[in-house]
Amino acid sequence: MLYPFWGGSEEEPGPFDRYARMGGSFFEMTSLEKADLAVLPAPWELVVQDRVARDLAFQFAEKARQVGKQTVIFFWSDSEEEVPIEDAIIFRTSFRRSRRKTNEFAMPAWHDDYVQKHLSGRLEIRQKRAKPVVGFCGLAAPLRLLFGRRLRSILNWSANLIGPREKNRSRYRPNGLAIRAQALRILSKSPGVKTNFIVRERFLGGAYQPNGKMDLALLQKVRLEFVRNMIESDYIVCARGGGNFSYRLYETLCCGRIPVFIDTDCVLPYDFATDWKKYCVWIDQGELPLIAKKVAEFHSNLSPQGFVSLQRECRTFWDRCLSPEGFFVNFHRHF
Repeated sequence: MLYPFWGGSEEEPGPFDRYARMGGSFFEMTSLEKADLAVLPAPWELVVQDRVARDLAFQFAEKARQVGKQTVIFFWSDSEEEVPIEDAIIFRTSFRRSRRKTNEFAMPAWHDDYVQKHLSGRLEIRQKRAKPVVGFCGLAAPLRLLFGRRLRSILNWSANLIGPREKNRSRYRPNGLAIRAQALRILSKSPGVKTNFIVRERFLGGAYQPNGKMDLALLQKVRLEFVRNMIESDYIVCARGGGNFSYRLYETLCCGRIPVFIDTDCVLPYDFATDWKKYCVWIDQGELPLIAKKVAEFHSNLSPQGFVSLQRECRTFWDRCLSPEGFFVNFHRHF
C-alpha cells in the first residue's frame, strides 16, 4: 500500500509497478493527527518473526489509538493465527468465513499481470465447444496415487511433503493437496468434461531446491507451462493449498478464464460488494463428488456469446478489483 510513497517495489519489473505509479492519486500521506488510518509499514508475516518488530508494531498501534485512529495491518500468509492487536483492521489471505471477525477482510494474492507479461498484452478468448475443457497445472498428489483412489496414501504423501507443523494441524483443517487430488480424480473419470492436467509432484516443479536456491531457468519453464495450460483451457480448478485461500483463483481471473472454485469456508476480497458466484463454477466442499456434473451443467447453460462474455468479465473483474491498483482504488469501500 505504501509503495507510491516509498519508491515502489524492489522487483523490476514487478506486479506492483503500475500501482506504485498510480497509487499517489488514491491516497495522501499526512500526519497521524490528520490521517484517517494508520498503516503498519511492515507486513505482519514478517513482524511476527522478530520480537523487536513485534514490540514496535504494538507501540505503533497504541500511538495511533491515543489519537483515535485505527491501525491497518496486512497479513499475506498461509497462517490462520490471530493478529493480537486490539482494534486493528486486518487484511489477510488465509482465514475462515465461519470464524471471521468483524475487523477482518480478505486481500488478493498478487502476481504479475500474465496477459501483459506472457501474452503480449492480448487476452486470448476461447470459443465455446460442446464439452468443457478443465485445466490444472500444479502441485497435487502423484498420478500413481491420484488414479488409485487411495485417499489415505494421498493424505500421508501430502502431509510428509508439507512438513510436521502442517501434520499437527491436519485434524483441524482440510488438507489442500488431498482436496485437489480428489477434484482432479473425479473430473478425470467423467465423460462430461475434457481434462487438461499437468500434475506436479514437487512445488514449482522442483525449481525451488532443497538448499534454498531457485533454479531460474526451470522456474521460467514451469511458469510458461502454467500459463499455457491455463490459456488452453476453458475452466481452471482452484482449490486451497497450505493456506485457506487459492492463489490460482486470482491468476485464473487475470487470464480471463473461469475458475472452478472449491469453497473450503473461504473469505474472498470485496465479498460484501461482489457476487463471486457470477464469475465461478462454485463448488462447496461437501459437493466435491458432483464437481464434474456441476461444471458440465454450468457450461451447458452458457450460450456461445455468454461464454465469450464471461471470459472478458473475469479479466475485467480482476483488473478493476483484484489487481494491486484495482484493489487499492476501491480500498475506501471497506470503510
